[in-house]
Amino acid sequence: MLGRFTVRPSDDGSNRFGVWDGAVNGWRATGIDDEGRARELASDLDVQYDAHGPRAAEAVRRVDPSQQVQRAVWSTGKLDVWIRHNGEWLGRFRDSDGEITWVSGADLRPL
Repeated sequence: MLGRFTVRPSDDGSNRFGVWDGAVNGWRATGIDDEGRARELASDLDVQYDAHGPRAAEAVRRVDPSQQVQRAVWSTGKLDVWIRHNGEWLGRFRDSDGEITWVSGADLRPL
């Protein structure tokens, strides 16, 4: 399940964030000051794990250095890793604002 890890406000009353692991129904990380950093951590965990545990090595392809790409909605951003999910390759796309989304490989092309 992609999206196993979600960013939520911390439940300690502070203005901090945490990363919730939906597969185990518990916090993976808490006390993160910046929501963007929490989203980065959640996407890194999505690269490492699927719904059943660690993601197989052959299901991850790193792009180093990250590559400029164009998305089907014709926005530009950077691609730094591919994961295979439900038989489809998805790329981690970071737009110019730093927002991270998982995009189907069919919707990405090099700039």
